[in-house]
Amino acid sequence: MTIYARFLKGATLVLALAAPTLTSAQNAKMLPPLAPPLPSYSFPVKETLNYAVDWRVFPAGTGSIHIEQVGDAIKVTASGETIEALNLLFRVSDKFESSFDRKTGCSYGFNKQTIEGRRQVNTELKFDYSQKKSFQQEKNLVSGITKHEEATIPGCVTDLLSGIFYSASQPIQMGQSFQMPLADATHTLAVTMKPLSREEVKTPSGTYQTIRMQPIADSGVVKNKGEIWIWYTDDARHIPVQMRARLFWGTLTMRLSSVDQK
Repeated sequence: MTIYARFLKGATLVLALAAPTLTSAQNAKMLPPLAPPLPSYSFPVKETLNYAVDWRVFPAGTGSIHIEQVGDAIKVTASGETIEALNLLFRVSDKFESSFDRKTGCSYGFNKQTIEGRRQVNTELKFDYSQKKSFQQEKNLVSGITKHEEATIPGCVTDLLSGIFYSASQPIQMGQSFQMPLADATHTLAVTMKPLSREEVKTPSGTYQTIRMQPIADSGVVKNKGEIWIWYTDDARHIPVQMRARLFWGTLTMRLSSVDQK
């Protein structure tokens, strides 16, 4: 599994375990609204963030996230590669894509292409706000089996990938948490982005003054199940220079190695 796949699946697991058990209709009624991006915030016109990735204390691979404005949409694509030694053991190639409205923050959908050994699966998640429904289509390219899932959503949500950059458009400062409804295939969670501390973070691309944020679902992080942290630069841009997921199988850390304006 690629590095970013591990991070996203870890994020899904942590938040899902922390969420209360509700039907999708009940959950949609209890969710906070998605606040629009701050008018003063400027999304990058085109930018690629490259990351070096460690699993526990060992170098594990590289990852990249590309952000680009396309009309009123912000398109986000992510990919990751394990180091050559790991590729010899298990060939993996995963890609992710999402997009959201730069004025409202509402996600249009989230897609992923997963190749893990002999397993090859394409997944497409779309949000239809007119019907207040999410639709996910999953196809196993090896067996030909398809799977369809639907869920009730509120009038505007973010997703696991877009949510990282939607959060950057919100006030990130000590003492000020904010909430967002975050959706996947089967349910939507009320996620609180909580500032924990100001920290100086050293990465391969340099040293940054940051605010460490923690995404927490309604009932809080479940003890012994896992935690997630994102370090955003303590400036107007709020660049995610470091991300970390701690789960039962170990800790995965992504550190910014370079930024390309292309």
